[in-house]
Amino acid sequence: MGWTRLSVPFPQRRSRKNLEPMRNGWKSFVTAPYKFATRSRTWLYDHGWLKTRRLPCPVVSVGNLTVGGTGKTPVTMWVAQRLLERGRTVGILSRGYRRKSRKEFLLVSNGRSILAGHREAGDEPYFMACRCPGVIVAVGADRYQLGRWMLRQMPIDCFVLDDGFQHLGLHRDVNLLLIDGSDVNGMEELLPMGRLREPLDAAQRASEIIITRVERESGASRVMEPIETVLGTAIHPITTRFTVQGLHGISASTHQPLSEIQGKNVLIFSGVGNPKQFRRTVDALNVRVVSELVFQDHDPYAPSTVAKIYRHVERFQPDLVLTTEKDLVKCQSNWSIPTPVFAVRLTLEFVKGRSRLEAALEAVSRE
Repeated sequence: MGWTRLSVPFPQRRSRKNLEPMRNGWKSFVTAPYKFATRSRTWLYDHGWLKTRRLPCPVVSVGNLTVGGTGKTPVTMWVAQRLLERGRTVGILSRGYRRKSRKEFLLVSNGRSILAGHREAGDEPYFMACRCPGVIVAVGADRYQLGRWMLRQMPIDCFVLDDGFQHLGLHRDVNLLLIDGSDVNGMEELLPMGRLREPLDAAQRASEIIITRVERESGASRVMEPIETVLGTAIHPITTRFTVQGLHGISASTHQPLSEIQGKNVLIFSGVGNPKQFRRTVDALNVRVVSELVFQDHDPYAPSTVAKIYRHVERFQPDLVLTTEKDLVKCQSNWSIPTPVFAVRLTLEFVKGRSRLEAALEAVSRE
């Protein structure tokens, strides 16, 4: 008796190409509620159902479309300092994310003295108050009411709205939208699947788009392409990058020349929105990173956290410790580690378009 081979049609494995429509459909399903909520909120403001209120002096807003670090804080400080140089009395309006104070409004700096610590005020407002002497800094959830509260206490000529692109309840005279030139993937998906806070067509609200962390013009083109596709028009953004200005210690007078750390063994730590970018910045300093600690963004640096850093210092015996400026101002009160610690101070450098931003601020200064 002979055997007959049966040919059984097993189901074929789907190719990646065939699975792509399924993945896209699933992403659309998951992001649909968030997309509906953001579009509905914008529609309500556009049609007057929710009110946009105006303060009695100009407002410059600095914000972004994605979660995570795009460089809002350095740009906010740069704008505030330029307005200050033009003889304006400048106030920074900030939400005070993760602040411990339960006060509705909190004055962080009156322009002369720091009045609240990083735990009370939130790390970014506190850092801006430390780095911007002469600028008034306050925090509160409702930035319109916060501005009115500040104006009742002191004369202010203009406000800088920190992280304000989605704060549609406050009118802004200049609306700056920041996009990270090194984060092309961040422009792909809405929350919760991706990192976009709003659909890309929200970029049309911006009076100027600023691309940060641009090393080559091609990088700016890649990150702008999806926005230009959605808006159906070519956009000519302002392009910038952050360069290392120097290393600064816990004491304001303590500095370390960059030339003296080349080849040294360093331990690095950070609790920022973009720790990978901080690592790239350190790698460019020609040092050897023997250990890296990454903490949650806005970490308050309790004594237990500093103790963890100390254990790593004891284990790896680095020549020095490097961190960000925002992290150093939070951990310095608990720092008792004998190994020297320095913050990498960055400065904003314009690649293209600085004159446009200067002109916008000049117009604000004249109002």
